[in-house]
Amino acid sequence: MTTSQSATEKAKSNSALNSPVTEKAIEAAHHAVDAVAEKAAIAEDTLRKTAANSQETLTHKQEEIKQQLQLSYSKTREFAAQNPLATAGIAFAAGVLLTALLRRN
Repeated sequence: MTTSQSATEKAKSNSALNSPVTEKAIEAAHHAVDAVAEKAAIAEDTLRKTAANSQETLTHKQEEIKQQLQLSYSKTREFAAQNPLATAGIAFAAGVLLTALLRRN
């Protein structure tokens, strides 16, 4: 008798799985999952492109800043070589100012 009950239960569960309502629910769930997967793929692609563009921009800006620093350093060295007395005066004034600020604290 157990076999006939289990066969009856299997038939009921199979008929529940094959009912039009269940099939519609399954189809709707599959469509929803597919739609979310498509949107996630688009979002991932956009995010990857944005990250790549940001990396390129940061690399470019880093190179620009590096060149500006080298140019400033060159100009400072050139000024110091052409005006040694002014350079000594600026260094002395900076030392006096720094000393005054450190003694206040």
